[in-house]
Amino acid sequence: MTQQEMPRIAMAQSAEDIGCRAEDFRADGPVIVPHRLGPNARSYLKEPILCHLVSYGNNVVAAAEPDVIGIAEEYVRRNTFYRCFETPAMHWLDDRLAEMGYKTCFLSEYYLPDPERIPELSCAAALRVLEPPEFDPLYLPEWSNALCADRKQLDVLGVGAYDGDKLVGLAACSADCGAMWQIGVDVLPAYRRRGIASAMTSRLAREILRRGKVPFYCSAWSNLRSVRNAVKSGFIPTWVELTVKPVTLIEELNAHPQT
Repeated sequence: MTQQEMPRIAMAQSAEDIGCRAEDFRADGPVIVPHRLGPNARSYLKEPILCHLVSYGNNVVAAAEPDVIGIAEEYVRRNTFYRCFETPAMHWLDDRLAEMGYKTCFLSEYYLPDPERIPELSCAAALRVLEPPEFDPLYLPEWSNALCADRKQLDVLGVGAYDGDKLVGLAACSADCGAMWQIGVDVLPAYRRRGIASAMTSRLAREILRRGKVPFYCSAWSNLRSVRNAVKSGFIPTWVELTVKPVTLIEELNAHPQT
Protein backbone atom coordinates (compact mmCIF):
# COMPACT_ATOMS: atom_id res chain seq x y z
CA MET A 1 0.00 0.00 0.00
CA THR A 2 1.39 3.38 -1.02
CA GLN A 3 1.20 6.85 0.49
CA GLN A 4 -1.05 7.88 -2.43
CA GLU A 5 -3.50 5.02 -1.93
CA MET A 6 -4.17 5.58 1.76
CA PRO A 7 -5.71 9.09 1.49
CA ARG A 8 -8.03 7.79 -1.24
CA ILE A 9 -9.16 5.00 1.07
CA ALA A 10 -9.64 7.50 3.91
CA MET A 11 -11.68 9.85 1.70
CA ALA A 12 -13.92 6.98 0.61
CA GLN A 13 -14.48 6.15 4.28
CA SER A 14 -15.22 9.78 5.17
CA ALA A 15 -17.73 9.88 2.33
CA GLU A 16 -19.43 6.83 3.85
CA ASP A 17 -19.35 8.50 7.27
CA ILE A 18 -21.21 11.67 6.27
CA GLY A 19 -23.08 10.91 3.04
CA CYS A 20 -21.07 12.69 0.34
CA ARG A 21 -18.85 11.51 -2.53
CA ALA A 22 -15.14 10.86 -2.05
CA GLU A 23 -14.33 13.33 -4.83
CA ASP A 24 -16.11 16.11 -2.90
CA PHE A 25 -13.03 16.41 -0.66
CA ARG A 26 -11.00 17.50 -3.69
CA ALA A 27 -13.50 20.08 -4.95
CA ASP A 28 -12.41 23.67 -5.55
CA GLY A 29 -14.88 25.07 -3.04
CA PRO A 30 -17.11 24.06 -0.15
CA VAL A 31 -19.58 21.21 -0.60
CA ILE A 32 -22.84 20.96 1.36
CA VAL A 33 -24.84 17.74 1.52
CA PRO A 34 -27.61 16.25 3.69
CA HIS A 35 -26.07 14.29 6.55
CA ARG A 36 -26.30 10.49 6.29
CA LEU A 37 -24.45 7.80 8.19
CA GLY A 38 -23.77 5.08 5.65
CA PRO A 39 -24.14 1.38 6.50
CA ASN A 40 -20.35 1.07 6.61
CA ALA A 41 -19.66 4.24 8.61
CA ARG A 42 -17.13 4.15 11.42
CA SER A 43 -18.63 2.19 14.30
CA TYR A 44 -18.22 4.91 16.92
CA LEU A 45 -20.10 7.60 14.96
CA LYS A 46 -23.49 7.77 16.64
CA GLU A 47 -26.60 9.83 16.02
CA PRO A 48 -27.63 12.48 16.69
CA ILE A 49 -25.12 14.32 14.54
CA LEU A 50 -26.64 17.61 13.46
CA CYS A 51 -23.68 18.74 11.38
CA HIS A 52 -20.36 17.13 10.49
CA LEU A 53 -17.57 19.14 8.85
CA VAL A 54 -14.61 17.36 7.23
CA SER A 55 -11.55 18.80 5.49
CA TYR A 56 -8.58 17.09 3.86
CA GLY A 57 -6.79 20.41 3.45
CA ASN A 58 -8.29 21.45 0.12
CA ASN A 59 -11.84 22.53 1.01
CA VAL A 60 -14.50 21.72 3.58
CA VAL A 61 -17.44 19.35 3.16
CA ALA A 62 -20.42 20.05 5.43
CA ALA A 63 -23.05 17.36 5.99
CA ALA A 64 -26.03 18.62 7.96
CA GLU A 65 -29.55 17.78 9.05
CA PRO A 66 -32.40 19.77 7.41
CA ASP A 67 -32.92 22.23 10.27
CA VAL A 68 -29.28 23.37 10.28
CA ILE A 69 -28.18 22.87 6.68
CA GLY A 70 -28.80 26.54 5.87
CA ILE A 71 -26.61 27.66 8.77
CA ALA A 72 -23.94 25.14 7.78
CA GLU A 73 -23.92 26.40 4.20
CA GLU A 74 -23.59 30.03 5.30
CA TYR A 75 -20.80 29.05 7.68
CA VAL A 76 -18.61 27.23 5.14
CA ARG A 77 -19.18 29.86 2.45
CA ARG A 78 -18.28 32.82 4.66
CA ASN A 79 -15.04 31.28 6.00
CA THR A 80 -11.82 30.04 4.43
CA PHE A 81 -11.96 26.25 4.86
CA TYR A 82 -9.36 26.11 7.62
CA ARG A 83 -11.04 28.92 9.59
CA CYS A 84 -14.13 26.70 9.89
CA PHE A 85 -12.10 24.76 12.49
CA GLU A 86 -10.84 27.79 14.44
CA THR A 87 -12.40 29.14 17.61
CA PRO A 88 -13.48 32.65 16.45
CA ALA A 89 -15.50 31.23 13.57
CA MET A 90 -16.86 28.45 15.76
CA HIS A 91 -18.25 31.06 18.18
CA TRP A 92 -20.28 32.48 15.28
CA LEU A 93 -21.61 29.00 14.54
CA ASP A 94 -22.46 28.31 18.18
CA ASP A 95 -24.38 31.58 18.45
CA ARG A 96 -26.64 30.55 15.57
CA LEU A 97 -27.09 27.00 16.78
CA ALA A 98 -27.88 27.97 20.38
CA GLU A 99 -31.59 28.72 19.84
CA MET A 100 -32.02 25.20 18.42
CA GLY A 101 -30.34 23.59 21.40
CA TYR A 102 -27.16 22.59 19.52
CA LYS A 103 -23.44 23.37 19.87
CA THR A 104 -20.13 22.42 18.35
CA CYS A 105 -18.82 19.37 20.16
CA PHE A 106 -15.96 17.18 18.92
CA LEU A 107 -12.95 18.69 17.14
CA SER A 108 -10.31 16.18 16.03
CA GLU A 109 -7.25 15.79 13.83
CA TYR A 110 -6.53 12.50 12.07
CA TYR A 111 -3.23 11.07 10.88
CA LEU A 112 -2.13 8.51 8.29
CA PRO A 113 1.38 7.05 8.04
CA ASP A 114 3.84 7.36 5.20
CA PRO A 115 4.50 3.62 4.64
CA GLU A 116 8.03 4.28 3.43
CA ARG A 117 8.92 6.37 6.49
CA ILE A 118 7.55 4.39 9.41
CA PRO A 119 10.64 4.06 11.58
CA GLU A 120 11.75 0.92 13.37
CA LEU A 121 12.11 2.38 16.84
CA SER A 122 13.59 0.65 19.84
CA CYS A 123 13.07 1.14 23.54
CA ALA A 124 14.21 -0.43 26.80
CA ALA A 125 11.00 -2.46 27.10
CA ALA A 126 10.50 -5.72 25.18
CA LEU A 127 7.78 -5.52 22.52
CA ARG A 128 5.40 -8.34 21.69
CA VAL A 129 2.53 -8.58 19.19
CA LEU A 130 -0.76 -9.46 20.91
CA GLU A 131 -3.86 -11.10 19.42
CA PRO A 132 -7.49 -10.65 20.65
CA PRO A 133 -7.54 -13.73 22.95
CA GLU A 134 -4.79 -12.06 24.98
CA PHE A 135 -6.85 -8.88 25.53
CA ASP A 136 -9.43 -10.38 27.92
CA PRO A 137 -7.59 -9.53 31.18
CA LEU A 138 -6.51 -6.12 29.87
CA TYR A 139 -9.82 -4.26 29.86
CA LEU A 140 -8.68 -2.06 32.73
CA PRO A 141 -8.63 1.75 33.24
CA GLU A 142 -4.89 1.96 32.54
CA TRP A 143 -5.41 0.56 29.03
CA SER A 144 -8.62 2.43 28.17
CA ASN A 145 -7.11 4.35 25.22
CA ALA A 146 -5.72 1.20 23.62
CA LEU A 147 -8.75 -1.06 24.23
CA CYS A 148 -12.47 -0.32 24.38
CA ALA A 149 -14.53 -2.45 26.75
CA ASP A 150 -17.77 -1.36 25.06
CA ARG A 151 -16.61 -2.63 21.65
CA LYS A 152 -14.41 -5.60 22.52
CA GLN A 153 -15.30 -7.37 19.28
CA LEU A 154 -13.56 -4.62 17.29
CA ASP A 155 -10.20 -4.83 19.09
CA VAL A 156 -8.17 -6.82 16.58
CA LEU A 157 -4.43 -6.41 17.17
CA GLY A 158 -1.98 -5.01 19.70
CA VAL A 159 1.64 -4.49 20.67
CA GLY A 160 2.56 -4.78 24.33
CA ALA A 161 5.67 -3.39 26.01
CA TYR A 162 7.06 -5.42 28.90
CA ASP A 163 9.49 -4.79 31.74
CA GLY A 164 10.19 -8.41 32.57
CA ASP A 165 6.73 -9.97 32.97
CA LYS A 166 5.06 -6.62 33.68
CA LEU A 167 2.99 -4.96 30.94
CA VAL A 168 4.03 -1.29 31.00
CA GLY A 169 2.65 -0.08 27.67
CA LEU A 170 -0.03 -1.11 25.20
CA ALA A 171 -0.85 0.03 21.69
CA ALA A 172 -3.87 -1.62 20.12
CA CYS A 173 -6.16 -1.05 17.19
CA SER A 174 -9.87 -1.40 16.58
CA ALA A 175 -11.49 -2.32 13.29
CA ASP A 176 -13.70 0.76 13.33
CA CYS A 177 -14.42 0.35 9.62
CA GLY A 178 -13.71 -2.22 6.95
CA ALA A 179 -10.46 -0.93 5.49
CA MET A 180 -9.05 1.16 8.34
CA TRP A 181 -7.93 0.26 11.86
CA GLN A 182 -7.56 3.00 14.51
CA ILE A 183 -4.61 2.98 16.91
CA GLY A 184 -4.86 3.87 20.60
CA VAL A 185 -1.90 4.00 23.01
CA ASP A 186 -1.35 3.82 26.78
CA VAL A 187 1.87 3.81 28.83
CA LEU A 188 2.02 3.53 32.62
CA PRO A 189 3.02 6.92 34.13
CA ALA A 190 6.30 5.67 35.59
CA TYR A 191 7.43 4.47 32.14
CA ARG A 192 6.62 7.54 30.06
CA ARG A 193 9.22 9.66 28.23
CA ARG A 194 11.29 6.57 27.44
CA GLY A 195 10.28 6.11 23.79
CA ILE A 196 7.91 3.25 24.57
CA ALA A 197 4.79 4.83 23.00
CA SER A 198 6.45 5.58 19.66
CA ALA A 199 8.18 2.18 19.52
CA MET A 200 4.81 0.45 20.03
CA THR A 201 2.91 2.74 17.65
CA SER A 202 5.35 2.37 14.77
CA ARG A 203 5.52 -1.40 15.25
CA LEU A 204 1.73 -1.69 15.30
CA ALA A 205 1.40 0.49 12.19
CA ARG A 206 3.70 -1.86 10.28
CA GLU A 207 1.77 -4.90 11.53
CA ILE A 208 -1.52 -3.35 10.37
CA LEU A 209 -0.12 -2.62 6.92
CA ARG A 210 1.10 -6.22 6.63
CA ARG A 211 -2.50 -7.29 7.09
CA GLY A 212 -3.65 -5.09 4.21
CA LYS A 213 -5.38 -2.46 6.35
CA VAL A 214 -4.82 1.29 6.73
CA PRO A 215 -3.66 2.36 10.21
CA PHE A 216 -5.00 5.70 11.38
CA TYR A 217 -4.49 7.79 14.50
CA CYS A 218 -6.61 10.52 16.09
CA SER A 219 -5.65 13.28 18.48
CA ALA A 220 -6.91 16.57 19.82
CA TRP A 221 -4.72 19.53 18.74
CA SER A 222 -4.06 20.32 22.41
CA ASN A 223 -2.80 16.82 23.29
CA LEU A 224 0.79 17.58 22.34
CA ARG A 225 2.08 14.38 23.88
CA SER A 226 -0.16 12.39 21.53
CA VAL A 227 0.69 14.60 18.55
CA ARG A 228 4.42 14.16 19.13
CA ASN A 229 3.95 10.41 19.36
CA ALA A 230 2.10 10.35 16.04
CA VAL A 231 4.77 12.37 14.25
CA LYS A 232 7.66 10.40 15.75
CA SER A 233 5.94 7.15 14.72
CA GLY A 234 5.75 8.17 11.05
CA PHE A 235 2.22 9.59 10.91
CA ILE A 236 1.24 12.75 9.01
CA PRO A 237 -1.77 15.05 9.69
CA THR A 238 -4.27 14.19 6.94
CA TRP A 239 -7.78 15.39 7.77
CA VAL A 240 -9.79 17.26 10.42
CA GLU A 241 -13.38 16.95 11.64
CA LEU A 242 -15.89 19.04 13.58
CA THR A 243 -19.23 17.72 14.79
CA VAL A 244 -22.33 19.46 16.14
CA LYS A 245 -24.35 17.74 18.86
CA PRO A 246 -27.32 18.61 21.11
CA VAL A 247 -26.47 20.76 24.13
CA THR A 248 -28.01 18.11 26.40
CA LEU A 249 -25.47 15.53 25.22
CA ILE A 250 -22.59 17.98 25.67
CA GLU A 251 -23.76 18.77 29.21
CA GLU A 252 -23.84 15.04 29.94
CA LEU A 253 -20.26 14.68 28.71
CA ASN A 254 -19.17 17.62 30.87
CA ALA A 255 -20.89 16.11 33.90
CA HIS A 256 -18.41 13.22 33.71
CA PRO A 257 -15.09 14.87 32.83
CA GLN A 258 -12.25 12.61 31.76
CA THR A 259 -8.90 12.81 33.52
